[in-house]
Amino acid sequence: MDASTLLLPCSDGAVAGAVDYRGRPASRSGTGRWSAAMFVLGVEIAERFAYHGVSANLISYLTGPLGESTAGAAAAINAWSGVATMLPLLMACVADAWLGRYRTIVLASLLFVVSMGMLTVSALPVFNHDGCSYHSKSLPCSPSPVQVAVFYVSLYLVALAEAGHKPCAQAFGADQFDQHDPKESVSRSSFFNWWYFGMCSGTAVTTMVSSYIQDNVGWGLGFGIPCLVMVFALLAFLLGTRSYRYYTSTESSPFARLARAFVALIRGTKSSQCDSSLATDDNAHREEVKGVLRLFPIWATCIIYAVIFSQSSTFFTKQAATLDRRIGSTLRVPPAALQTFISLTIMAFIPIYDRAFVPAARRFTRLSSGITMLQRIGTGLVLAMVAMVVAALVEMRRLGVARDAGLVDQPKAALPMTLWWMLPQYVLFGLSDVFAMIGLQEFFYDQVPDALRSLGLAFFLSIFGVGHFLSSFLISAIDGATKKSGASWFSNNLNRAHLDYFYWLLAGLCAVELAAFVVVSRVYVYKKRASHDNGDVM
Repeated sequence: MDASTLLLPCSDGAVAGAVDYRGRPASRSGTGRWSAAMFVLGVEIAERFAYHGVSANLISYLTGPLGESTAGAAAAINAWSGVATMLPLLMACVADAWLGRYRTIVLASLLFVVSMGMLTVSALPVFNHDGCSYHSKSLPCSPSPVQVAVFYVSLYLVALAEAGHKPCAQAFGADQFDQHDPKESVSRSSFFNWWYFGMCSGTAVTTMVSSYIQDNVGWGLGFGIPCLVMVFALLAFLLGTRSYRYYTSTESSPFARLARAFVALIRGTKSSQCDSSLATDDNAHREEVKGVLRLFPIWATCIIYAVIFSQSSTFFTKQAATLDRRIGSTLRVPPAALQTFISLTIMAFIPIYDRAFVPAARRFTRLSSGITMLQRIGTGLVLAMVAMVVAALVEMRRLGVARDAGLVDQPKAALPMTLWWMLPQYVLFGLSDVFAMIGLQEFFYDQVPDALRSLGLAFFLSIFGVGHFLSSFLISAIDGATKKSGASWFSNNLNRAHLDYFYWLLAGLCAVELAAFVVVSRVYVYKKRASHDNGDVM
């Protein structure tokens, strides 16, 4: 993208409602637009690099240097991911009510640097009881209590930093374009496409680079590089301070509006007598809370999708570690690097979806979007279910190969089965994301009441927060139950485990969820009927 295409033609005057870094009315020609948005996009790509530099290969660190069981590590990762996904609800409130988006991004970036630095220190050999190296072939390494404590404290600080970035960075980037200006409005729409592309590219790069360094060089360096990337990104973000547009709102926080709406709904059920002005406010508040509550059935019927989503960075990675990962005679693919194919699939298929699928579907449906939002989400649920069926079949084959090769009791031996057998399930995950993930973002932004739209992303993220917590609960419960009746489904020796049973269970739950989703989708009435006036929603 050429610099001349990024900068819009200058126009005179100030941007309504926006101020510059000194609190003066923001000049249209001197602030905002692509020249400012690129700084925000850069810090977000670095944040993705840092976060996924931890999360993508975390199960290998927990089951390796920290010596945790496979089931315990997977449950711990899901609990941590749940916290990281639910905290944006709180951080969005803090940003809106007190700090503002710019300050929240700066503080979150600083916290990223501190927490990643702590992770780097916790991975150094000085913390080991016996002083051995994690790459020593003769001496086992055991983590000290101090190392474990520092690691988990820093890990949850990463979750807090992530929660600060998520609700603020994208909104602050979009703030750099005036939605009331025709030219800037077009650029704002383009910004969202580049934003998602940047997120996927940051995820893909860190998954490949960090996981390779962590597996083949050392965990200290593997955590340290994302920390340094975040330092430079924060400095670059601060350099753009003078060019940003800052918006101040005199309206009450959407969280406060929602609370008042619930109070009005309760008061309305207790009393029917009130003065006209109070009645008008209460009626408006009741409509707002009803508008939120009617989204709950859709929210609830997407939870299992979120549970499925959490498996790619846990059990999939452990499975890949048991396979033949050689490319040529020298290169061995890190197990976590397969997650790159999710991002690559998304990056490749989004243009196909936008330029080929939507126009083709439009000919049949007469809808400008090709298919409705709920049809898009439902298609993603179907693909997620197919992905789990494929994952179960591949795991059944992997267990069969282990038996046939006589390697059942040699969990560290590479099985004579190429890792590319697992590629289809990662690609299906990416395709599912293009439909369900983006569809859910659009749905919860578009269908919440207008006054509560800033809560749309928080509602969307809460699906995955609850899904991660539910995944953690399922793994712990199933592990405890199956241990009593014999071998655990999540045995540390994956050649004696039964991840295939777990995948079949998730596929079955997804089928039930899909049926419920179809039912609630058919009776759902869109807030804006003009956009969906042709045919059924499902």
